[in-house]
Amino acid sequence: MEPELTIFTAPKPFSDPHISTIQYNAIRSWKELEPEVSIVLIGNEAGVESVAKELGVHFFSDVKRNLHGTPLISSIFEIGRSLNSSPLLAYVNADIILFSDFLNVSKQTLNQINKFLLVGQRWDMDILNKIHLSPEWDKNLKQDCKEAGRLHPRGGSDYFIYPRTCFTWLPDFAVGRAGWDNWMFYQARKNKWACVDASKSIQIIHQNHDYSHLPGGQSHYRLPETNENVRLAGGRRTIFTLMDVNYEFNQGKVQKTPLNWRKFWREVEIFPLISLKSKWMAILFFSIFHPKKAYLEFRSSDQKNKNDRNNYA
Repeated sequence: MEPELTIFTAPKPFSDPHISTIQYNAIRSWKELEPEVSIVLIGNEAGVESVAKELGVHFFSDVKRNLHGTPLISSIFEIGRSLNSSPLLAYVNADIILFSDFLNVSKQTLNQINKFLLVGQRWDMDILNKIHLSPEWDKNLKQDCKEAGRLHPRGGSDYFIYPRTCFTWLPDFAVGRAGWDNWMFYQARKNKWACVDASKSIQIIHQNHDYSHLPGGQSHYRLPETNENVRLAGGRRTIFTLMDVNYEFNQGKVQKTPLNWRKFWREVEIFPLISLKSKWMAILFFSIFHPKKAYLEFRSSDQKNKNDRNNYA
């Protein structure tokens, strides 16, 4: 049968034992959704091809990279799109465990809306060993997560589900660095697609890990490639989060996000950016709503410009 959904990802190298374990767990959980789901692992990082062969999923090594050797989101999404003609596509971080609700909610959303971005919160949990996929593994793991896991704050998303008609082009973001995922929220809102929070209906588990796989062991927020991602996204004003969704999926239905005062004023703040397409107006509104932050950003930018001029003098 033709797959309903294609899941694609660019895993980290399988050289670190813990990273290897949690990525193996994640991909094994995705395979439980077959045959309605097709899976492709992208990139020639250590161990990716052998794991793809072992688990019987698609593998594509030839991905475009930036000058640092980091795979580009634009190329990853293009490869995911080219694998087959599934009506739904999903980028998922390679350490995320999925359950059947991931596929079910995706299909139900497509039955109700033509163009959308489906996103949501994750649960963080320490998992040190390979998961044994017994007949009740999903129910048992969900219960363990409620007892030992922690719901992550409402920031970005570790998955992005969308119809094939959406996100046909993306900037050359670096994968695994901050900024690009926030742009996905912004782009959906800017294009008047439904940006849907599925946190109440899709449970995902992020398996905790350190940042030893990144340069200097630093969080991706502190890497130069993150600054480049933010620049490619259009600047700091495009850093949208789950606060900026305008729909939610709840009890089988896509419905407008309930409006409270915090949400109302946030919608006013981003109105110039998503409706008027004016970055200058967006900066003005941000300055009105966040004068201290705007001043600090201006000071930081001004200092950087002075340093750049001195370096070239």
